Amino acid sequence: MRLQAFLLFFTIALASAETYQQPPLPYATSALEPVIGRQTLEIHHGKHEKKYVDTMNSMVKGTDLEGKSLETIIKTAHERNNALFNNAAQAWNHAFYWKCMSPPSAGGGSYWRKKEEDKPNEPDKDSK
Repeated sequence: MRLQAFLLFFTIALASAETYQQPPLPYATSALEPVIGRQTLEIHHGKHEKKYVDTMNSMVKGTDLEGKSLETIIKTAHERNNALFNNAAQAWNHAFYWKCMSPPSAGGGSYWRKKEEDKPNEPDKDSK
């Protein structure tokens, strides 16, 4: 249900835009530390994902796909233009990926906290 609501919102928000706008991260770049570091998020979101978005937007500019929803671009490009499909699909994939994670303050990270709790106690090296 949450996924369906997200996709509906995502599609409606994009359908009215002339070009696809990269969504901001739903949390601070340091929010997922120590699992994913601030610098990793800054590079991955701010440069890597942005490149997919910018490339896709430049590829659709002046075509019948300009101003279409990201999902429409993906579906259409799948049949017509492999490079456009790859960039559009990666833009969608990244936006979805960021929404799938949440910081510990929002209940995220329970898997990693559990892994830390399950580690056996190691003896102190200096106590021997």
